[in-house]
Amino acid sequence: MDYELDVDPALATAVLEVERHHSRSGWDQPARLYALVDTGQLVEQEPALAAQLGLDSPRERGSLTPIEQEELPEGQELEEVLPGIVWPDMVVGCAAVVERLVLPPAADGQVPEDRDAAIEFARDHPDAEEVRIVAAVTRHGAAYCALRMRSEDNDMAVMGGTDLVPALIELLRGTLDEADDEPMGGNDE
Repeated sequence: MDYELDVDPALATAVLEVERHHSRSGWDQPARLYALVDTGQLVEQEPALAAQLGLDSPRERGSLTPIEQEELPEGQELEEVLPGIVWPDMVVGCAAVVERLVLPPAADGQVPEDRDAAIEFARDHPDAEEVRIVAAVTRHGAAYCALRMRSEDNDMAVMGGTDLVPALIELLRGTLDEADDEPMGGNDE
């Protein structure tokens, strides 16, 4: 993995932790969403929960703890749900996990406009690659992504970087823009 100078190490660590968690569940999993909270603040405000999660040691200070949210609404894509999400102030960032088919650059201009036809085109393309994407952002503007290809399904082949999936990064940033004290729809944990 190449290391970039502008990588937030706490965010990269949280992203890789989420990626490893999902890799243990295998492929063909639904999209998931995580709140990222400052571990030190979690320890201070919820000491019993932090202890239960094993986060009560001083070495956890300065890190981010991913908190998995409820499943997405049935039949909705992550990209449809994200614009309606607003995180409470204690959430310092968020992460999303999605699996997608990725086509090579040579397929640009060949993908049909119709969504269903485009999905079929991608599934049938001989060079399509299944990938698991974990993308995350913080309120401070940091971003980090990890990608695992199904054809190279091992921890050493996970790619990481700050701008691997710019459209998803922007959607995640939008969820942090105008935070208020209301929890995410239905998730008042």
